[in-house]
Parts: sequence; structure tokens; C-alpha cells
Amino acid sequence: MRPAVFFDRDGVLNRDESGYTHRPEDLRWMEGAVEAVRHANACGWHVFVVTNQSGVARGFYDEAAVERFHEAMARDLAAAGARVDAFRYCPYHPDGTVPAYRRDDPGRKPRPGMILDLMAEWPVDAARSLLIGDKTSDVEAAAAAGLRGFLFEGGDLSVFLRGAMASAATSPAS
Repeated sequence: MRPAVFFDRDGVLNRDESGYTHRPEDLRWMEGAVEAVRHANACGWHVFVVTNQSGVARGFYDEAAVERFHEAMARDLAAAGARVDAFRYCPYHPDGTVPAYRRDDPGRKPRPGMILDLMAEWPVDAARSLLIGDKTSDVEAAAAAGLRGFLFEGGDLSVFLRGAMASAATSPAS
């Protein structure tokens, strides 16, 4: 059992200038993001990405685009000596315009479905794990999964992660 850091994607790991970032050529890492992932790897933590991708349900792009974006992220990270152990995304939204993706899904944050699925598949020490997100729905999903949630409002993600890891180690979620 190892602790894990669950990162939201857009606005935490990568810049989300368009609101629906999905093209690999638009990948712009947040300051310190690659270093944050590498640090978590070096500490022996699992690293996961959990992201709502309502752009699929809204018809802006398809699931293949999400996969291509995640592959680009994985390539960049590998080139820097870092890795994400697993990516999870929720393409559903109750107001979606694509009928196949129009639903209220348990994986969509603030629900904890993606987090719980990963914790069931991987040997995660939930008491020492955490989630970093840029929206209250991310922090709510963490709480619903029994994790500490940290709201990232910008700056250097590597510095932020180190502080969150230290905080989670001294006062795990209840």
C-alpha cells in the first residue's frame, strides 16, 4: 500500500486557456507541474489524473481526442523522467448535447467515482493520499472518497504539492 496523489488535469497540470483543452498541440504545462509529478514519483507515491471532460458530452471533441491529449502528457512526462500511473476521465454531463453522453454519472466530480475506481484497482493507502484540484468540486470529490483535498489557485505546483504532502502526512483525512 502506497499513498497516491490525484491531480485534476485542466488548471492544475496544464493551462486551460480555451476552457476545453483537448488538442495535444495546445498542451501547456502549469509552472512546476512536471516537477510535481516527478517529485511524487521519487517519493514512491502513485500518481493519478482524474478529470471531468464534459467537452465530449457537449460535442466539442470525442474520447479519442482525450486519449491523444493524455498520450501527449505521458510522452512529455516520460521525457522528463516522470510518469502518471493512470488517467481517468468522465466524458458525461447531464446537459450534454450528445445523447450517448448525456447523463448524471457517478464518475463526474464532485462525485468520487473516478477516485474510488482507482483506489479499487491500485494498492492505495487512502489515509495518506490526497487530491489537488482547482475547483471546489475537486475538493468535494476528494472528501467523498475519504481523501484530503487541496485547492490549487495557481503558482508553482511543485511547491504546492510539497506543502500538501507534508500537511497530509501530519493530519490525514478523517
